[in-house]
Amino acid sequence: MARDDGSRLVYSSEQGRICPACGKTESRCKCRGKSARARIAARDAAATVAASDGIVRVARSTKGRKGKTVSTVTGVPVDAEELQKLAGDLKRKCGTGGALKDGIIEIQGDHRDTLVAELEARGFKVKRAGG
Repeated sequence: MARDDGSRLVYSSEQGRICPACGKTESRCKCRGKSARARIAARDAAATVAASDGIVRVARSTKGRKGKTVSTVTGVPVDAEELQKLAGDLKRKCGTGGALKDGIIEIQGDHRDTLVAELEARGFKVKRAGG
């Protein structure tokens, strides 16, 4: 998988993530075990935080949920561990369930007003997105 220009393949649309050390798919990588997967996950989380513009967006969505409404919170500029804590705190504040998927906090139901107020109280710059 090595190339003449010194670059290396790290992702393939056929196979997914590729270990930079051995060139095997992430699931078949044996060279660095779980620590390699943890490093890859941490790198992805850091890239997500770096890509954020600093504005937290709160929206309402029903797509792919059979008409059920969820409030989504995106663009929170914190690391993965703090994002997990924030998701739990927001679910408790709204008194409902939810999930954290790919850096997006999903809260069941339409709780946009509550979420905006709570996030602003925590010092984030917040915008309501969508309709």
